Amino acid sequence: MLAIADRMFDPLTLLAMVGGIGLVALCQNGPGALVRAFAALGPAVMARPDKDRDAARAAMLKIDQVAQLRGLSCTDRIRTAHPFLTQAARKLANSDRIDQFELWAGQTLADRAQRHAAARNAWLSIADAAPALGMAGTIIGLIGMFAAMDDPAALGPAMALALLTTFYGVVIANVVAAPIAQRLSDLSDRELAWQREVAERMLAIARRENAPLRRASIREVA
Repeated sequence: MLAIADRMFDPLTLLAMVGGIGLVALCQNGPGALVRAFAALGPAVMARPDKDRDAARAAMLKIDQVAQLRGLSCTDRIRTAHPFLTQAARKLANSDRIDQFELWAGQTLADRAQRHAAARNAWLSIADAAPALGMAGTIIGLIGMFAAMDDPAALGPAMALALLTTFYGVVIANVVAAPIAQRLSDLSDRELAWQREVAERMLAIARRENAPLRRASIREVA
């Protein structure tokens, strides 16, 4: 078993496969998306969106209380662990109009969704390219076999190349790239869901706090 496992590892073949897959992904997505895809590996392992959601809901209760007692301008005094929540509270406190905060929230979440999609699509490109390049390596190995039919010693390496490239392509696509892409997609959906909830809650607070001012203005005009 160990002998078989040792023969399944060919550094040069694996390096050629990884290089070819990386080149395809680079051409399809660009360097920025590829860098973002590998940078997302850390959050893919460490991210806890449910924990962030629960912490955000607890912070929103405090922000709501502060808005009722001291006004919107004091909501940025609430300390939160997540950068988005801190930034949203600061933007809510410093916005002169509700539509300014609404525009900021919409643009911020749209940009974040686009960045998440870029990282996920890069891994999907890797998952798509790996089997194709594995098949290309298989064809090259078969060509080498048929070209060396009169040399039995050359048949083994050519057959190994044909099979190893297919094996590496399947492993890279289905064991590495596709699961990472699915994990990133799931994390993105769950993170954006609670961040949209936060933005909607803050908009509701802002509308509630500004309602008395609008009613007073209407009475003054009347």
